[in-house]
Amino acid sequence: MVLLLADTFTADLPGRLGAFGTVSQDLGMIGEAEVLVVRSKTKVDKPMIDNAPKLKYIIRGGVGVDTIDVDYAKSKGIAVDNTPEASSVAVAELAFAMMAAMPANIVPADNSLKQGKWLKKDLERTELLGKTLGLVGIGRIAREVAVRAKAFGMRVIAYDKYVDKSDTAEMTSLAQVFAQSDYISLHTPLTEETKGMINAASIATMKKGVRIINTCRGQVVVEADVAAALTSGTLAGYAADVFYTEPPTGSPLLTAPNTLLAPHLGASSAENLNRLGDSIVNRVKAYTAKQ
Repeated sequence: MVLLLADTFTADLPGRLGAFGTVSQDLGMIGEAEVLVVRSKTKVDKPMIDNAPKLKYIIRGGVGVDTIDVDYAKSKGIAVDNTPEASSVAVAELAFAMMAAMPANIVPADNSLKQGKWLKKDLERTELLGKTLGLVGIGRIAREVAVRAKAFGMRVIAYDKYVDKSDTAEMTSLAQVFAQSDYISLHTPLTEETKGMINAASIATMKKGVRIINTCRGQVVVEADVAAALTSGTLAGYAADVFYTEPPTGSPLLTAPNTLLAPHLGASSAENLNRLGDSIVNRVKAYTAKQ
């Protein structure tokens, strides 16, 4: 059996998977691969699947599977899996760090000081204590964010189409999340329904001065509308680890004010990469046991 690692994982993962077959990191081997392991970089589309006649199992190291044509894969008898349990803490910590950094003005403080400026009276701070955090989606990552927010004395509300009750947040409507939140953290999968859900119309229903944190998928927001709202002051800030296209060449967010941007680092902690490796090995082990 050939196992193809299409993206970068920990250095020891090829050796660990070697117990189950021949491991390759050469995409030219796609035609021989029975198991394909990817992260967010590799897009497993129809042409790739058509070039993989022996493929039986795709594992996405991470939460979403929107980079995989799941329906087409299944029509070819190919199983598709992900590792949602691995990345929760890593992404939640980044989302919370971004949320805390914005009202503390950490980035402009650092940048201005290195430019020889002393903006002690210019850079006003606000606190997270007593503020309302609205979560769009209440899955594993969002629940970890909620735990951290409560430790900082925040009120946490959430909307999830598929969840009525939660131990970590007060469930409410999406309209109320938009209307009540001082901070909105996005934790929804990318679907036809959620694509572009943060747009000029939805921003208009939000509390003026809200800050948005996006560590789920870049296509959930309309970047031009977010940039316009930042310029007008309707949004006080926007932090993102994900973009409509990656890298975000030409994105209006790159020149918009009050942004905090990262190059899709959410799942890239050393600890999480180790957890991803464990999850992938466990899934390959279970797959081979069934063959």
